[in-house]
Amino acid sequence: MPHEPQPQPADELDAEAVRTWSSLALAALGRAREDIDAINVYPVADADTGTNLYLTAESADRALAETFDSAAAAPTSLPEAVRAWAHGALVGARGNSGTILAQLLRGVADVLGAEPEGRRTDPGGLLAHALTRAAEEAYAAVAHPVEGTMLTVAGAAARAGEAASAAAGTAADVARAAYDAARAALAETPGQLAALGRAGVVDAGGCGLVAVLGALWQALSGQEPAAEPVAGRTAVPATQPDDPCEQHEDGPAYEVIYLLEASETAVAELRARLDGLGDSLVVVGGDGLWNVHVHVDDPGAAVEAGVVAGRPYRIRITHFGDERRRGRVERAQRAVVAVVPGEGLAGLCAEAGATTVLVRPGEVPATAELLDAVRRAHAREVVLLPGGTELRAAAATAAEQARAEGVRVAVIPTRSAVQGLAALAVHDPDGSFDEDVVAMTAAAGATRYGELAVAERQSFTSAGICQAGDVLGLIDGDVAVIGAGLPETAEAVLDRMLGSGGELVTLVLGPDVPDAVAERLEAHVQHGHLAVDTVTYRGGRYSAPLLIGVE
Repeated sequence: MPHEPQPQPADELDAEAVRTWSSLALAALGRAREDIDAINVYPVADADTGTNLYLTAESADRALAETFDSAAAAPTSLPEAVRAWAHGALVGARGNSGTILAQLLRGVADVLGAEPEGRRTDPGGLLAHALTRAAEEAYAAVAHPVEGTMLTVAGAAARAGEAASAAAGTAADVARAAYDAARAALAETPGQLAALGRAGVVDAGGCGLVAVLGALWQALSGQEPAAEPVAGRTAVPATQPDDPCEQHEDGPAYEVIYLLEASETAVAELRARLDGLGDSLVVVGGDGLWNVHVHVDDPGAAVEAGVVAGRPYRIRITHFGDERRRGRVERAQRAVVAVVPGEGLAGLCAEAGATTVLVRPGEVPATAELLDAVRRAHAREVVLLPGGTELRAAAATAAEQARAEGVRVAVIPTRSAVQGLAALAVHDPDGSFDEDVVAMTAAAGATRYGELAVAERQSFTSAGICQAGDVLGLIDGDVAVIGAGLPETAEAVLDRMLGSGGELVTLVLGPDVPDAVAERLEAHVQHGHLAVDTVTYRGGRYSAPLLIGVE
């Protein structure tokens, strides 16, 4: 169950106060999301700062809630709460603003998460120290800090918090001083940054930070901020620029974000390498896990730099032209969102018009990622293809949240990528929504699916005991064949699947499977089942060794 914020006047910084702060911040960013998106012109006018801040806060809040839910034996401590909160923000950070917010929360956690004997005892001083550390770490994370942004707002809040603490202020006093100073600093941002002044708006990221600080004051004082943070847009003119999105066309074309497992030494070298590739570089995190954000013209080089430094994953590449156009054009009537395990499959589904969510083997995208994809599809109606039984719950939750935002969503219970391909093949964007969903569901349901994988260890399966290195042939999710080699095991799987009939076989080859295997399997099908056609695709990086679909 979601935590219902119950702010009460208090001068105690404990785990429950952090939980309330998180819930209130998420609610405030949710209310302000569209307004913040609308004033987003720096560093790129892609109309998504509010959404990115909200998704980052949602990931943080979810991680914090899980910590409370799992604390059965003893209450959650303050260090446990703030560390979980900051970690959730780190792994779910979106965009430039979300990445900076994650580092701000990390700075807070570095202070509030210290053991009691290593931190200040007065709540006001402790909070002021946390806000100062947050601002310092955020500035340090940005390769080239710019004033007039959320960094400026964070710095002003920290200085005001320290002044209130020096005057023997309570934690609520410090929070109120930080909030008021942040609002004042936000109002000054158009005069500090030319892009904001030209557009007549305040900084969008700073606007979101004001919402977070307002939630902090509310959590500690029990009083609701006098106005929503966007009400502080004193510089917003009665009429917006004709097309603010055109202001940044000369900048890099792509935004690249990924999580990275690497050492601090490797990350220092990565910063230097990425700084030479583009701009808006922000690298946040620590203790071996980092969130990397950069704007570049060569996204492949940015990802390759991450591969050199360590293990990048949850890679997200966004073309700014697509995002800018999406912010200006009318919503499409209908779109498809597909979760796919492989870069080749992602490209294939994208060519068919789907918005894709790429997943690596063994990883499950969070609800926030699926909801983000539904939003990126920019349509009134969305058909969601989760591609696996383990994604059903996340897909259902994302669909429910999207419906609350006015989007009509249907989740088709696809259990494999090949079922998603079958559904996409009959997708009719011009027909009625209900008829389209029924046809896609029927096509997916009529497709049996198989997969070949390599056993990592000895284990018991429904087909007997397998040894490490054996090739496993799965049919509809269960191990049906255990073999020594991929081609012969695949032939056995095909024979079993075609034993009950079929008209079309779809083969999706993994990145290390040679074309000769596909030719052998096509010949095997043609020889034993003359009336069956075969189509072959490359799954690309991250795909399974072989996927099979029989329709």
